Formats: sequence, structure tokens, C-alpha cells
Amino acid sequence: MKNSVTLNLNNIDLLREHLSVPEYDPKSLKTGIVHVGVGGFHRAHQAYYLNKLHEADLNPEWGICGIGLRENDKNIEDVFKKQDNLYTLLVKHPDGKNEAQVIGSIIDFKLGYGNPQVAIDKMAHPDTKIVSLTITEGGYNFNSSTGEFNFDNQDVIYELQNPEDPRTIYGYLTAALKKRRENSLPPFTIMSCDNIEHNGDVTREMLLTFAKRQDSELAEWIENSVSFPNSMVDRITPVTTAADIEFLENEYGIKDEWPVTCEPFIQWVIEDNFSNGRPQLENVGVQFVPDVKPYEKMKLRLLNAGHSVLGILGAVHGYKTINECMEDKVFVTYLRSFMDQEATPVLDELEGINLNDYKDSLEERFANPNIKDSVSRICSESAAKLPKFLIPTIQDNLKSGGNIDFGTLVLATWCYYSDLQQDQNGAPLEILDTMKNELHEAAQKTKEDALSFLRQTSIFGDLVNNDRFTSSYINALDKVYKKQNIRNIMSDMI
Repeated sequence: MKNSVTLNLNNIDLLREHLSVPEYDPKSLKTGIVHVGVGGFHRAHQAYYLNKLHEADLNPEWGICGIGLRENDKNIEDVFKKQDNLYTLLVKHPDGKNEAQVIGSIIDFKLGYGNPQVAIDKMAHPDTKIVSLTITEGGYNFNSSTGEFNFDNQDVIYELQNPEDPRTIYGYLTAALKKRRENSLPPFTIMSCDNIEHNGDVTREMLLTFAKRQDSELAEWIENSVSFPNSMVDRITPVTTAADIEFLENEYGIKDEWPVTCEPFIQWVIEDNFSNGRPQLENVGVQFVPDVKPYEKMKLRLLNAGHSVLGILGAVHGYKTINECMEDKVFVTYLRSFMDQEATPVLDELEGINLNDYKDSLEERFANPNIKDSVSRICSESAAKLPKFLIPTIQDNLKSGGNIDFGTLVLATWCYYSDLQQDQNGAPLEILDTMKNELHEAAQKTKEDALSFLRQTSIFGDLVNNDRFTSSYINALDKVYKKQNIRNIMSDMI
């Protein structure tokens, strides 16, 4: 074991002999991007690309300032203060190889919670040209079945009456854009990096809906001036564990309180539509396209939906990690059957993409034994994920007459998961979902009303009224609730 060194700017030279560290001075960068939601994915993806850009000595005006809007963002603020905003990225390869590097592209962090003006001022600063978002699916505050903005959200009600004290992303963005307009500054680009189909379009529509209610003149300026590029982002990023922190200290001699782990694969496809300039990310592997929608749909319907298929079925079977699911031939074959027979037929035409190669790569990535992505993480916030990843594929196949049985079994298993909250061996499941109580209550009524779970229209839309779907769903429910081993059910279907 090496003598361990605390990660901070003063110790960079001491760490250089053990792992890759920034060869540029992070203090020389200027904040051009303000990023809301500095979780593991942002640090493994967007911040990684910007780090590559700075290593190439390009665009020093594009440093990142992180913004936290929630109370628990105080944790990352504390770590960043201790570590001068530095962190270690640990890339885990399928063959067991690990690569560690220190990332320096995040140069500041502001906690908006409890002091919203500090975040508003940073967004409104003349140097800020892009405000980017990874706020998870639920942060967009819309009804997934209708697409309408949720004005019943108590935080939205509050901030409409108190615009100087925002609570949601929309309150912060309108406050910052209002300040820029008053100061005769050009608007910043708003760039969503979340797994939502047409994420830029959705962000635009939700922000305009909110802004029109708050300040109609400002809303008109936003509508005419602000760009919202759609983007597709991809890199599997598991939750950091204590073992990861210990590994870095033992193997590299680095004390990092909050490193990030990820797979080697990375992809970012984004529309070249910016209000106020952008970094030259095409020089470090980012793909700029006129329309990202076909690529985005491919990723959501194959990778994200595929993750949920493995996660929910794997959780109920008793598997703990995604790679454990992929060690089971039945799960591998079931996943590929879902991708080939249900997801692929409803995708759009994709220029330059071989779908069979892409699906092969997904299987390899999911099977990475060095990642060990937990099924509980994949299943977390399923009420926000499935209406975007899986249910649209079922709806498209109902319209076209395509197969729906693989996806339907996942939804029936999700009902069982939400009802009993344990796997088929009786072990308790860790359920992480904002709608956990509502899901549980609806699922509990299944024995009296087989369609009770589907009556949550904010999740399932009008699927409960489709006879073909409900017939498939009731058949799947019957098998799952009879405690027939979920793996056996899957095996019979393939």
C-alpha cells in the first residue's frame, strides 16, 4: 500500500507518478458552463469531455461551475471544498483492468438551497454561456402520460408567488434569464443531458409554460432567443461504493472522498443549436448533428429500457447486479428477444448505425463484471423512467400490431415488485422511488381488481382501456402472482 495523499490542487504533483492528473491549471479556466445536478453521471460524462478539451488546450473559457438545488447537495459541496473541486474518475474495463484519472474541469460549486440568489447570479453572469442539466427524469415536473406541466406541485405554487425564492429548476432559470434580459445580456443556452426523449424540446416547453404563468413578456423573450438543443448521452455510471474509495487509496495512494466509477464506453450526440457559443467538443469525440431524435430514441428504447427489463425481472428473481443477470442465459436471451422483437421494429431510420452491432455492444456492456451495477439503482425511480423508456414501445407496438408480451411481463412484474416489495425468495427489496407509496397502494388492490396498478394514468396513460394489452397483462400477472419462478416464465417465452 502506497502512502496515501489527499486529493487537492496542492498535491497534484505528488499524485502525478501514480495516475493521470490535469496537465492544465484548473485555476486558469473561466466558467462558461453552469451545470445543475452534479451527480456521478455528469462527472463521468460531460465533465470528462470538458477535461479532455482542456487537456488539448482548447477553449479555456468553458470551465464548469456546479449548482446544487437540493438540501442533500450539501454533501458534494463539502467534498468539493476539501478537494478544490477535483475528483477521480475510475474507468472499469470488462477484462478487470482499471484506469484512474483526476478530473479538473469543474472549477466551482454553488449551493442554491437556502441561498438561491448565489445560483441565480452565477447563471446570470456574463461569462455563463450554457446552463446544462442532469436533474433526473422527475425534475422536469410534467405528467408523463399527457406531457402537461404540473402546476399542482407545491414548490411551483410557492415560487410563482415568490419568484425571488425559486425552488424548482424552472424558477431558477426564469429568474436568471430575467436578470440577463434586464442587464441587456444575451441568453444562455439551456442544454438538457437527461434521459428524456426530445429532452431539449421538453425542457423548452416546460420552461415556457412556467414562464408564461410568471412573466409573459419574459416568456416571449425566452421563446424567441433561447436555444434548447436535444442531446443523447450514454455512459453507465454505478453508484460509488466504499470499496471503490478504498481501492483508489490502496492501488493509487489517493484519498478521494467521492470518486466516480464508470464503464469505458461513452457517447454524446447533440444538436448544433446554441444561443451564445459552444465549446469545440467535436475535437474530443462529441458528435454534432442536425437532428438527434433517432439516436436518442434508439438509446432510450434499447439501452435504458433494456436496463429496466433486466433490473425489474432480475430484482424479483433475486439477482443483485446487472452483470449477474447477464451471466444467466435465460436473461440474456430474453433481453435480446425484447430488443429484437419489440424495440427495434418501432425505431426510426438511423444513418451510420448498425443496430445489431449496437445491441451486441449493449450485451457486452451490461455483462461487464467489473461494473457490478446494482439492480436497485436501475429500478430506482421506475415511475419516472418506464413511461419514457418502456411504455412508449408497448404503445407503438399496439398501434402497429407488433409484439408486446416481453414488455408487458416487465410491467406485471413491476406490479408484484411494488405490491409485495420482496423477491420471489421472500427477501426484502430496496425500493427507491418518489412514488413508492402510491405504487404500493395501487399494486395492493390487484387481487380485487387485476387492472388496479394500470389505473395510475400519470404513468400508464390509457393502456388500461386497450383490450389487447390488458389481456396480455392479466395473463402475465396470473403467472407472476402464482409464484411461478420468474425465470421459468421468461424461459417459456423464449
